[in-house]
Amino acid sequence: MLQRFFRLRERDTTVRREVLGGVTTFATMAYIIVVNPAILGFAGFPIGPSTVATILTAVFGTLLMGFYANRPIAVAPYMGENAFLAFGLAAFGISWPQRLGVVFLSGLLFLGLTVVGLRSRLAEAISPSLKHAFGAGIGLFLALIGLYEMGVVTSSVAGTPAAALTEASGLLRAPAVPMKIGNLHDPRVLLGTAGFLAMSVLLLRRVKGALLLGMAATAVLGILLGFGRAPVAIVAMPFTGEWSLAPLFLKLDVAGALRPELAPAVLTLLLMGFLDTLGTLVAVGAAAGLLDDKGNLPEMQKPMVVDALTCSFAGLVGTSTSGAYIESAAGIREGARTGLSAIVTALLFALSLFFIPLLAPMQELRFAYAPSLVAVGLLMTVSLVRVDHEDLTELLPALAAIALMVFTYNIANGVTAGLVLHPVLKLAAGRGREVAAGAWALAALCALYLAFGLPH
Repeated sequence: MLQRFFRLRERDTTVRREVLGGVTTFATMAYIIVVNPAILGFAGFPIGPSTVATILTAVFGTLLMGFYANRPIAVAPYMGENAFLAFGLAAFGISWPQRLGVVFLSGLLFLGLTVVGLRSRLAEAISPSLKHAFGAGIGLFLALIGLYEMGVVTSSVAGTPAAALTEASGLLRAPAVPMKIGNLHDPRVLLGTAGFLAMSVLLLRRVKGALLLGMAATAVLGILLGFGRAPVAIVAMPFTGEWSLAPLFLKLDVAGALRPELAPAVLTLLLMGFLDTLGTLVAVGAAAGLLDDKGNLPEMQKPMVVDALTCSFAGLVGTSTSGAYIESAAGIREGARTGLSAIVTALLFALSLFFIPLLAPMQELRFAYAPSLVAVGLLMTVSLVRVDHEDLTELLPALAAIALMVFTYNIANGVTAGLVLHPVLKLAAGRGREVAAGAWALAALCALYLAFGLPH
């Protein structure tokens, strides 16, 4: 039954590989259970219910991705969009129910664009070089996240007194140097580095489960050395007490979100979600060998429908904009090729509802999961060789996309830059006819976002 439904033989995979891939994907992105509620807490979201909402959204979206789209891709609340919801909308002075209304409305717009086939048509209009650049850029972005979480690189102001950075106005000034090397004498940094080296050796030897084995070994060693705390409890009943969903469920304020002055917020979430999902689907599709000769993901409309429905679901249950997760590439690296691995990931998220107190200390085990992000990110940069380096109208937009993804710490910024520059440079070179109508439409949307949205 599994062979027939998920087409395992057709995609050259096995049940064992899918299960291993699903477990690996969960292990690399389970941090979202702890991190997402912590970020939304700054906007007044209650932490306990927000934790449950985060998990339920991941379960809903990832199950849908597995059963409906048959893709090895997990879905959960986006990092970046959650910060935008918590901090980017602070200037509007709106309540968290109105913020959830903004999330819900952007999801409905996603769905409308997808159902009429516009999203997949726009995606297919993007040049192959740009698509491969998105994959490489996201890989480097993932590697940067991993290095930062490991402590190998850190903010240049880390350890600097706030008074030294305070301007006369009372605001903090931007540091002259944004980043610096971390404390390489910190045992946790050394643990993370050792974990990365262990994973690299296992990958070189083609050991199945290399990333998962490396994470597990590093976590156990770290806990034995005293760098991980024991959980205060192991099991807790979801939907009761502090883990009740009642304070958030269906508490969104759609009418309040329809205020004209909030249109830029809806536009921002709409385009960020579309661009993040587009970049992620292309990147993980390339990693899984699922792209066709033109660099398109076959039946892309299905995962985009999943993304749209999950976004609206997130607004209903009480969390931020959701979509396809780039950490799915870790499971793909372990052999995942079908939706069966996504279902395994979803079931693990569902199981985690009962073990929230046990998972809370994961926030301190960054030295265990961060090395896998670096490994996967570096492996994804192989798509750079498929960018047309001989044609500047292809190369410059590709490099701009990669640079802005990494240096602005935001996937959507890089995708936006690439999509705007590509047709402009083609036109400047007298080759405007090479640009598809959909690419011009995307460039216009991105320009609209830059002019009237809330880029961050």
